[in-house]
Amino acid sequence: MENIRNKSVGEIVKLDFRAADVFSSYGIDFCCGGKISVAEACSNAKTDESLVISALENLKNQTGSAVHDFDSWNIGFLADYIQNTHHQYVSKAIPQILPLAQKVADVHGEHHPEVVVINELFNDLADELLSHMQKEEQILFPYIKKLVADESVGKCADSACFGTVTGPISVMEQEHENAGVILKQLYKLSNGYSPPEDACNTFRVLYGKLKEFEDDLHRHIHLENNILFPKSIEMEQALLVG
Repeated sequence: MENIRNKSVGEIVKLDFRAADVFSSYGIDFCCGGKISVAEACSNAKTDESLVISALENLKNQTGSAVHDFDSWNIGFLADYIQNTHHQYVSKAIPQILPLAQKVADVHGEHHPEVVVINELFNDLADELLSHMQKEEQILFPYIKKLVADESVGKCADSACFGTVTGPISVMEQEHENAGVILKQLYKLSNGYSPPEDACNTFRVLYGKLKEFEDDLHRHIHLENNILFPKSIEMEQALLVG
């Protein structure tokens, strides 16, 4: 990984998905913040750049990883994977987390007012994501799979109602940014999802599930922002020129 400090965070994770865990461990956003360099990301996160680079370089000495090579996948297959893996997870996790967040807010809100805000923020995030995924599943992903079919014949069969794919993708990326802002607020309010000493089991389960939700959403957004969307734009442009 030569010149690693000058490479973008998203590009590094695209080439080796194990890097996601490295960045996460140092509080570096590799999905919504994936377009900036490692050096800039380390500076923003106020973390030691040399430690991050060393951890990334150590990845090449590790063998036996079962991580998928997402960057090599057909984009239609990748869209299906995102829907069947990450969309399914979000759809199942939200109904589990919402009542936990409400219960913790009701029971512990007086002494831990942050959980009241956490409950409100997660409700906002849930509404945003459910609407977001519906638009992807009904409009964007089918169009991306149509692009793959069009590529097999070398031309776009017909134009989309929204013009080029950059339109809906820009909307999806902005919604990703909105979700990223909420995730950062949740992380800060929960002290990195660390429950207080007097937390009950429900309180602890809530923070554990919020941490799991954040981890999955970071990977979900990375696959779209840094792999699926750029490749879809590139494929459409090639077809339109051809």
